[in-house]
Amino acid sequence: MIRLQQVKVPLRHGFEDIKRKCAKMLRLAPTDILDMQIVKQSIDARKKQDISYVYTVDVKTKQNEEKLLSHIKGVQVSIAQEKHYFFPKKGDTPLFTRPVVIGLGPAGLFAAYELALHGYSPLVFERGKCVEERTKDVLRFWRTGVLDTKSNVQFGEGGAGAFSDGKLNTLVKDTKGRNREVLEIFVEAGAPPEILYENKPHIGTDVLVDVVANLRKEIIRLGGEIHFESEITDFIIEDGEIIALEINGEKICKTKTVILAIGHSARDTFETIAAKKMTMEAKSFAVGFRVEHPQEMINRAQYKDADMKYLPTAAYKMTAQTGSGRGVYSFCMCPGGFVVNASSEENRLAVNGMSYYKRDSSNANSAIIVTVTPSDFPAEGALAGVAFQRKLEEKAYALGKGKIPQQLLGDYKEKRASVSYGDFASCVKGQTEFSDLRGLFSDEMENAFLEGMEIFGRKIKGFDRPDAILSGIESRTSSPVRITRDDFFESNVKGIYPCGEGAGYAGGIMSAAMDGMKVAEAVASKYYPAF
Repeated sequence: MIRLQQVKVPLRHGFEDIKRKCAKMLRLAPTDILDMQIVKQSIDARKKQDISYVYTVDVKTKQNEEKLLSHIKGVQVSIAQEKHYFFPKKGDTPLFTRPVVIGLGPAGLFAAYELALHGYSPLVFERGKCVEERTKDVLRFWRTGVLDTKSNVQFGEGGAGAFSDGKLNTLVKDTKGRNREVLEIFVEAGAPPEILYENKPHIGTDVLVDVVANLRKEIIRLGGEIHFESEITDFIIEDGEIIALEINGEKICKTKTVILAIGHSARDTFETIAAKKMTMEAKSFAVGFRVEHPQEMINRAQYKDADMKYLPTAAYKMTAQTGSGRGVYSFCMCPGGFVVNASSEENRLAVNGMSYYKRDSSNANSAIIVTVTPSDFPAEGALAGVAFQRKLEEKAYALGKGKIPQQLLGDYKEKRASVSYGDFASCVKGQTEFSDLRGLFSDEMENAFLEGMEIFGRKIKGFDRPDAILSGIESRTSSPVRITRDDFFESNVKGIYPCGEGAGYAGGIMSAAMDGMKVAEAVASKYYPAF
């Protein structure tokens, strides 16, 4: 097939319009096109008075492709070349015990899926509940404020990403076709097919929970075994190698191969790992606030007066380098979304953002976060970042009296507690309390946040409006630790393969899923199932 790029069409268009434009660019009649597949869809909004859709399209024609290409000038066209994903050939070393996957977030889910698909019958242990029961616990928490520390926005099937926006874009360079493979697996499990070609694909929390459940059922059908409410409480190690795991303080599971996909909030497991002398190191991350604006304001800033009937809910991405050298940027932007209470520990409070598939709430929100490095941590050692996060979350919990503490940006600048919303109210899942968020961060970090908001206000009119709503605290942007691994993806304890966001090797659903696949490939390249 021929790959045609920069196929530009008006906002209001259909499949036949794309076909006619492709034919025109190739100097063919539409009837000369035998087949057509959309590879990528994006929006060109650089000229607000002339916003359009731009496609990359693979086209099969009646003409000889090489001959056709030789006659086409001034058009970005080439022979289509797909990156096909291949799982490696099984290794030569016999594996006498079933491989274990710890955690069923994106990394663990896709590691388990690939192992099950290729005959390795993995055992999966997840401390939380299945996504159906977990959803009930989360909704109950948002309604009542009563937290289940084992089943919440952070813990349970699907991981923290299950209660976000389900964003599937990633900046990870992919030469092996893993990205496309993840998207195709999602679609097979019930995700909308447009994620295969959208420039910034998303599934949405409401759809993602069903997709995750379908993937679990497929893992089981393929020979995997999944155990919920099964927390790993000890790693049994002999001569530098894993030989067994303790589950819930009592049950022992013998294994020689463990994929460690525990997520960025498994702080108690981090402590257990540290005690077992598994090599870890503190790493940089970022903290800040969820910031809300009216979605209509963001739509207008990005699309001006264009007809929203033909456009997706507008998003944005912001970065700034402040005078102090500290970076400020938007993270996990949720168009038409909600701020959510994402706490997982008693007397500590953290927030996140979430959108449903339709992205149809009245507000946009994103985390506006400030970079922190190990030099900011008051403690030493690999778990210094965890201690830093916990201290911030304890302050936030106290400020909000157990509820999400909120403040308007204008009041934050003036160091006074807010008493009411401005021209718009918060779209939030969980109970809230007006407060004064000043003092949560160091003076330098607060000044960097305010400077960043001022810079962003020059990029999007109204971004630094006085009634922009701040919710604290966004502290779980990424893992504060890295569990080191070698070129074969093993930790210093042989047989343990750290992966995903919690181990410090990913930052979102897609990169975590791809890292899970990568580690599953490493296991399969070394072993063949002999159990």
